Amino acid sequence: MGLLPRWAATDEVAPPRPFHDRFEAGRVLVSRLQPYADRSDAIVLGLPRGGVAVAYEVARALHLPLDVFIVRKLGVPGQEELAMGAIASGGVRVLNQAVIRALGLGQGEIDEVIRREEQELQRREAQFRADRPPLDLKGKTVILVDDGLATGATMWAAITAVRQQRPAKIVMAVPVADPSGCESFRQIADDVVCAITAEPLHAVGLWYQDFPQMTDEEVRDLLARFGQTSPSPSGGQQHTSPSPSGGQPYTSPSPSGGGQGGGV
Repeated sequence: MGLLPRWAATDEVAPPRPFHDRFEAGRVLVSRLQPYADRSDAIVLGLPRGGVAVAYEVARALHLPLDVFIVRKLGVPGQEELAMGAIASGGVRVLNQAVIRALGLGQGEIDEVIRREEQELQRREAQFRADRPPLDLKGKTVILVDDGLATGATMWAAITAVRQQRPAKIVMAVPVADPSGCESFRQIADDVVCAITAEPLHAVGLWYQDFPQMTDEEVRDLLARFGQTSPSPSGGQQHTSPSPSGGQPYTSPSPSGGGQGGGV
């Protein structure tokens, strides 16, 4: 029998169970990001699709603007869940040469995967960002959020791409990661926030009770909802977030208190 996964909070007692869903994970993550609240120079960028739900809660609670940053994992042909790299907006390409060498992948195979994922990246840019102007991140504090770190290739590509826009600071923030993976990001991010470290991680989805694949429509709805009802620093209003699993919406608590919503 394999080792059972072990929770380890990064700086406090570990929670008794995994996250209920991505929204609850975002609320947990907020407690580690309070120094960035209400800052006029900060922005939260969610990595679609799942990272946008986490980022929604982070941006809402910290009173920061929310947007998306498009990154695509490059899956190994025939083993698509295994990442051999990633691409991101701005022409950034990150390749894991160790995986490529170990599997003996040819340049033609790699180029075909890149071509296909570049098409999907462009489609998502049109779907999620529509007519909004390109992100201007120069001189800003950028908080990059995903729903967890598995191989880390997607987040690595995102940080590399954002760095090219000369932000003042990059914060990498995820609800769950393995300890070594979380630590490795200190090489390229200015601040690293992993709410929970899990060893062994196995898969990000194992740390959520409800972890459905989000759709493009759900991502668009979240971004639209945030734009319509994003809280002001003096606010205290509640936000109703759509459930990715298609169930009833839950009500997110306001920064000044309120109900627990989707779970504890």
